[in-house]
Amino acid sequence: MTIQKLIIALGIAFIIIGILFPYIYKIGLFKLPGDIYFGSKNLKFFFPITTSILLSIIISIIIWIWRKF
Repeated sequence: MTIQKLIIALGIAFIIIGILFPYIYKIGLFKLPGDIYFGSKNLKFFFPITTSILLSIIISIIIWIWRKF
């Protein structure tokens, strides 16, 4: 893969993510069971472990498909 194809693919991915980003919260992607959230008066901690695993699987599948073609 040449660097030009990589830059074009990253640009397209960023455009798609930018378009879909406002809708991510509406579908509840960051509210999955297993996401860790602690909140108090002065501190808020959010660690989206389940969301991270799900996104990792999706990205791995996309990369696998990309390499097949």
